[in-house]
Amino acid sequence: MAQENSSTITELVLIGFSNHPQAEIPLFFLFSGVYLVNLFGNTAIIILVVIDSCLKTPMYFFLCHLAFLNIFYTTAVVPKMLFNLLASKKVISYELCIAQTYISLLMGAAECIILPVMALDRYVAICYPLRYRLIMNWSVCVQLAVGAWTISFFASVVPLYFTMLPLCGPYIVDHIFCEVPVLLHMVCADTSLQETMMVIGASGTVLLPFLLITLSYLHILVAVMRMHSAEGRKKAFSVCSSHLTVVTISYGTGMFMYMRPKSLYSAEGDKLISLFYAVINPALNPLIYSLRNKEVTGALKRLLERWRVFQNQRILS
Repeated sequence: MAQENSSTITELVLIGFSNHPQAEIPLFFLFSGVYLVNLFGNTAIIILVVIDSCLKTPMYFFLCHLAFLNIFYTTAVVPKMLFNLLASKKVISYELCIAQTYISLLMGAAECIILPVMALDRYVAICYPLRYRLIMNWSVCVQLAVGAWTISFFASVVPLYFTMLPLCGPYIVDHIFCEVPVLLHMVCADTSLQETMMVIGASGTVLLPFLLITLSYLHILVAVMRMHSAEGRKKAFSVCSSHLTVVTISYGTGMFMYMRPKSLYSAEGDKLISLFYAVINPALNPLIYSLRNKEVTGALKRLLERWRVFQNQRILS
């Protein structure tokens, strides 16, 4: 294939689910519902944490960052995917494709770094309960959050910017959105360096944080098993189970997608994996963190009660 300057590309074909035309309408309604659940659930968490004083703790501070990136990630991906499910011409502009590539890489890296920060918070809370507020003060929390986003940016966006190569025609993206592993198949030159850097980057933003989470939870497990109170052990496991569920889903799919050679690429299989971590998982996160969390459900009940009182006062006035 002849090499072309990527600046001359105006749009690319985004295949998505066009290989299954009979499923496109049902998928449109399904993913629209999932996207709305994502927006409502994650926005609700952010609002609850902002307005409810009982949730102004380090754990919920970091949960807000996770909710924000869930919203931002899916908003960069889902609206275009939904539009193409109904459109006869399945295309994506080159600018939006590149934007999706950068955003998906940055948000994925940020999630993988914020999750071990949340594990660190749980470790301090359970292993050093008397010193928790001293260690995890607001200054430390802000520094950890800023550090997580900064590291994510320099570990994902910057290397991609300096190593991105021109694409070759025909410009067909056999995926549901644009991301690095898929675009590597459209590069005009040898991609050995890019594949190696992708694995190295994934090791730093996926594998290393996962090992830190594992280490944190091993210490937590030891501390919990030493507790004399069965109620205390139950509460500790309940607090950690939600985080562990999100960790398992996020890191499992991330490792599969970004820590393997290009030769193991499978278009249909990778669509399902990407669909899970870019669309479904962000909608599941607020449900996982809230349904089994008495503090979040309590904050929601207080908010609804305040809203009911406000509405009654308006009616009476």
